[in-house]
Amino acid sequence: MSDTDFPGSSADQSGNGDEPTTPIETGPAETPAALPNEPAPTEPTTPLPGFAPPTPPPAAPSYPPPAYQPPAYEPPAPAYQPPAAPAYQPPAYQEPAYAPPPTQPPAYPAQYGVAQPTEPSAYPLPPTTTETSTPEKSRLPGWTWPLIAVLSLLLGIGGGAIGASLVNDDNASSGGDTVVNIPVRKAPLKAGNQSVAAVAAKLLPSTVQIVAEYKGRAQGATGSGFVFDDKGHIITNNHVVADAAADKGPIDVIDQSGTHHKATVVGRSPVYDLAVLKVEGAEKLQPVAFGSAAQMQVGETVVAVGSPLALSATVTSGIVSAKNRPVTTGDGNDASFINAVQTDAAINPGNSGGPLANLQGQVIGVNSAIASIGSSDSSGESANIGVGFAIPIEQVLVTAGQILRTGHAEYPVIGVSVRGTENNEGAEVKEINAGTPAAKSDLKVGDIITAVDDHPVTGQTDVVVAIRSHQAGDTVTLTVKRGSKTLKIKVGLLAKTG
Repeated sequence: MSDTDFPGSSADQSGNGDEPTTPIETGPAETPAALPNEPAPTEPTTPLPGFAPPTPPPAAPSYPPPAYQPPAYEPPAPAYQPPAAPAYQPPAYQEPAYAPPPTQPPAYPAQYGVAQPTEPSAYPLPPTTTETSTPEKSRLPGWTWPLIAVLSLLLGIGGGAIGASLVNDDNASSGGDTVVNIPVRKAPLKAGNQSVAAVAAKLLPSTVQIVAEYKGRAQGATGSGFVFDDKGHIITNNHVVADAAADKGPIDVIDQSGTHHKATVVGRSPVYDLAVLKVEGAEKLQPVAFGSAAQMQVGETVVAVGSPLALSATVTSGIVSAKNRPVTTGDGNDASFINAVQTDAAINPGNSGGPLANLQGQVIGVNSAIASIGSSDSSGESANIGVGFAIPIEQVLVTAGQILRTGHAEYPVIGVSVRGTENNEGAEVKEINAGTPAAKSDLKVGDIITAVDDHPVTGQTDVVVAIRSHQAGDTVTLTVKRGSKTLKIKVGLLAKTG
């Protein structure tokens, strides 16, 4: 029967005559020896009708168990490595676009003593000027910088732009013996002194503060000065007392002890920016000793004393930065031309007229102007940027001597009008006045002056300053360019009051 038929099913009742049989046991069978680890044989079973045997449990695992197999080795993950920075590649250089210079000069605020900056080949040529015409604005020499102005050091001053550069001779005289004898005083300190404090101790008793009328205000201007002699004379800048002199206003001089003295103007020179005062009670003040600006070397230490920003008895120090620096300040008839000593000693508005001294305590110049890049404090006054200018003491002694002798100062002229050239190669002669030394010389209109006494000049200010550093009666040698020729022409100097 099939594996799925059970007893009592329809197959068992088919009547085929086959009866179910039970096997006969003939005797015990010999059981073979069991193998090791083999299960004992089981008796065969016959399932009961209608009984479903349970599902046998899963077979036990064979013994011994399989050998342990460790998992395959996997190397650990590598430690974090930051990405490598790319190799530096410098940016490609781009040539900047060329911007041509402006064809018109920028506008500048009108300030007293502002020098017109020079922009070579970008400015139109100024018109020819004469002594009685409206002055042209000065073209400064090539050493000046754009946006740099030269300002007077008077605290409170304001006003117009720079005046003309003239070498004219209207009202000129023949000059003469106008220099008085100035006592030669021994240097207060020994040669080799290196102490600024020692210089200050010698100079402070001889330095004064000056407060003068300006634009109707009794104390509208503040400057400085120093004792010139034992007769009560004080030296200062013209621009400190110019308004007071014109208006007959008050001038107050304050010495180191704080004592106030009334002062009057003996004489003044707008051309050299110098004035001499007569001060009541100043005869007892200690006069300064005079040195020589010409003998100073660039790099030597100098000391400035004065009243910057109305702070009296202020002492600063620096070095001689340059010599024979052409500088011009003022405007119109008050324009001054200085063959200046340049210094980086800190000087500011209010230092005007104060002394600049060497380390022996000798005065070698009069502080007069500073350069400025246009910045200023809340009062509108420009401040020190390390470029200051002083009038050489040699010129001070000449001009003061003239004032004390005659009551006025003189300056030399040759009798021509000049203007700067477009490329700053010198100063072109635009007019020669009849009857002057220039008219009697070989100089011609159209000549370009390139040097005075073999010192190169780049513009009209250089020429004027070089001539005014001489005295009336002297002779100068002008190097001129006439077409393709270069000539040397000697010209005498006449005296003019101013």
